[in-house]
Amino acid sequence: MNSASPVTQSNDLVPVFDGHNDVLLRLFRHSGPDPVESFLKGENVGHMDLPRCLSAGFAGGFFAIFVPSDEPADRAKAASDFVGSITDVEQPPPCSFATAQSATLAMASLLLRIEARSEGRFKVCRTVADIRHCMAIGAVAAILHIEGAEAIDPDFHMLDVLHQAGLRSIGPVWSRPNIFATGVPFKYPSSPDIGAGLTDAGFALVKACNRLKIMLDLSHLNEKGFWDVARTSDAPLVATHSNAHVLCAHSRNLTDKQLAAIRESKGMVGVNYAVSFLRADGRKDANTPIETLIRHLDHLISHLGEDHVGLGSDFDGALIPNEIGTVSGLPKLVDAMRGHGFDAALIRKLCSENWLRVLERSWLP
Repeated sequence: MNSASPVTQSNDLVPVFDGHNDVLLRLFRHSGPDPVESFLKGENVGHMDLPRCLSAGFAGGFFAIFVPSDEPADRAKAASDFVGSITDVEQPPPCSFATAQSATLAMASLLLRIEARSEGRFKVCRTVADIRHCMAIGAVAAILHIEGAEAIDPDFHMLDVLHQAGLRSIGPVWSRPNIFATGVPFKYPSSPDIGAGLTDAGFALVKACNRLKIMLDLSHLNEKGFWDVARTSDAPLVATHSNAHVLCAHSRNLTDKQLAAIRESKGMVGVNYAVSFLRADGRKDANTPIETLIRHLDHLISHLGEDHVGLGSDFDGALIPNEIGTVSGLPKLVDAMRGHGFDAALIRKLCSENWLRVLERSWLP
């Protein structure tokens, strides 16, 4: 990247490096002729595009590839936005390898085309040094992430190819079963202790990711799978977009016992903005105040320590509080942290520094 590349980020904003977004899925489903141009120029559609990212201090993050279900309704992807106080959304069946491979390559291509046409304002990063350089010049730093490993074959040929293309983070499952593990369903109220753990192929995937220094994301993995990874992986335990189960008893959230294991591994949790994972009643309500999110930050800090908590928005993949709204609302979230009493050093850790530290530990030999 040319360090003289034009960028427009404001110097007054606290840079935010984010644990999860689904903008690639939105662009994959884009009805217009050029989804790349839509992201680069901005159509004010969805939660994020490049102009809004740059103007709001969005420094970068994990750009997820999620393969939609073969089911026409794809109903479970929206399950975090359910209406009511109780939900038990049936998991969709596994999608076919051919479907997953085609969609994964298409979304990876979208990310690479955005980089190629961004005139230096957007870069797919393979090292923490890449991320720091982007942050220094005000460009958006993107990590290629896979949410659900349906496109990965049991011999890991696809994993090798995607790693060379820039893949540096993978969630073995989304909330549906695959050949590697069982995803945690969208269930409230519920423990995350639902279903079987890793399969033999799942244990092999953990070892392959450790070998390639691909970070493992545990956000959608059920509790048995979580503990299988904890006793198998030699890398920090990371949940890119999850919250505290004691504050919201959704199966997608982490118990205090899981948080203790993450702390022991020097891992990381990124707070998910999805209202159904934040609220004590598990309801879909966009009027959920930012203070509800701050309470999750407080709990995670108390159990993980200040160096192991960050942000994992789920932009373009969830219903989030109206007070934040879109990526443009990030300064409001930072202001809420200040108003809550977080000092400048802690805010910098939560907004970016902790992510960079855990990525260094995950990616370096």
